[in-house]
Amino acid sequence: MENNNNIRRVVITGMGAVSPIGNDLPTIWDNLMKGYCGIDFIKSFDTTDLPVKIAAELKDFNPEACGVDKGFVKRNDRFAVYTLAAAYQAMKDNEDMQMSPDRLGVYVGSGIGGFDTIMKGVKTYYDEGARWISPLMIPTMIGNQASGSVAIRYNAQGPCVPIVTACATGTHSIGEAYRAIKHGYADAVIAGGSEAGINPVSIGGFANCKALTKSEDPKYASLPFNKNRAGFVIAEGSGIVLLEEYEHAKQRGAKIYAELCGYGNSCDAYHSTAPRPDGTTQSLAIKQALEEAQFKAGESIYINAHGTGTPMNDSGETKAIKIAMGEEEAHKAHISSTKSEMGHALGAAGAIELVISVMALNNGIVPPTIGLDEPDPECDLDYTPNKPLKVDLDIAISNSLGFGGHNACLAVRKVK
Repeated sequence: MENNNNIRRVVITGMGAVSPIGNDLPTIWDNLMKGYCGIDFIKSFDTTDLPVKIAAELKDFNPEACGVDKGFVKRNDRFAVYTLAAAYQAMKDNEDMQMSPDRLGVYVGSGIGGFDTIMKGVKTYYDEGARWISPLMIPTMIGNQASGSVAIRYNAQGPCVPIVTACATGTHSIGEAYRAIKHGYADAVIAGGSEAGINPVSIGGFANCKALTKSEDPKYASLPFNKNRAGFVIAEGSGIVLLEEYEHAKQRGAKIYAELCGYGNSCDAYHSTAPRPDGTTQSLAIKQALEEAQFKAGESIYINAHGTGTPMNDSGETKAIKIAMGEEEAHKAHISSTKSEMGHALGAAGAIELVISVMALNNGIVPPTIGLDEPDPECDLDYTPNKPLKVDLDIAISNSLGFGGHNACLAVRKVK
């Protein structure tokens, strides 16, 4: 993109993630290329009485290896621990960044927050009484604990905003951080999302509202754009990026992964859980991001779809892409849902998927949608079935569509 001196450009100078398919970026990318599925039978609690027994849990996660000390782990909910682990990766090459603390912000959200902490507190109340509830319950359960913990860790005294928009949380957090830098409210922002919502209460709740698949085969359960899809697979993790004003990053010689150059935000205004079926409102967020990124017909584009594997989401998102891009360009687009490999991490999903989109852009490889053996005729775009595709990409976008009708889209390009 051409540099306009009147507009502050925003670049990504740090990235980190912990996910069901790896706890660092090289492992995540390697497993994506191999088509590895991180979904399995739940190991962390007894599922005997639950209607769903599979999820995408983190594996071999070592907080200390990710810069999170034992004391923090003991005092905090897992969603905050995952956040610090991903932030450590994003910041490990940037901790010597020189700027006034009030110019460094944090925009990290969670769709649910400290779900485990809430569940334990309620159980303690009914089993033992109110006097035995932990004094740490309130500061541990609230959804802003992740953003606050990151701010404390990196002395970020600028704007600190924990956004909550369900499954669009991570994408909205990064998008709003982008605008904060673009419009001069900060020079750098640590942004992303985190979630640790795999527990018996969440499984029961999501299953009873018909959102989760009841597949008994974990390797054939998360099936985006497949006519056999029957719901999403719940996952956990965190994705964090360091966003920075371009001239500031260039002056200090920072490694620049990509330019964040477009953001769209819209609402279905339709239903508390179901997306608008015709895709019109979802398309607004996609169109806004593409227009701001100056997407032109004929450019090679990768779309990391929201692609949850729920019947209404996938057909609606397909329509939204066609409306936003036009039929011809939509059919040329390279699309995949990496939720087929790592499940749906709710408020963390969009942030992890933006990180993957940047890696796809830089590596020139589109990750696959695994398990796509019987495409739904209503989902008739190129969803990169089962195998990665090597292609020179000009631009990548990442879609997120959340309960409540929250839609968000981010666009990235290589820096020119």
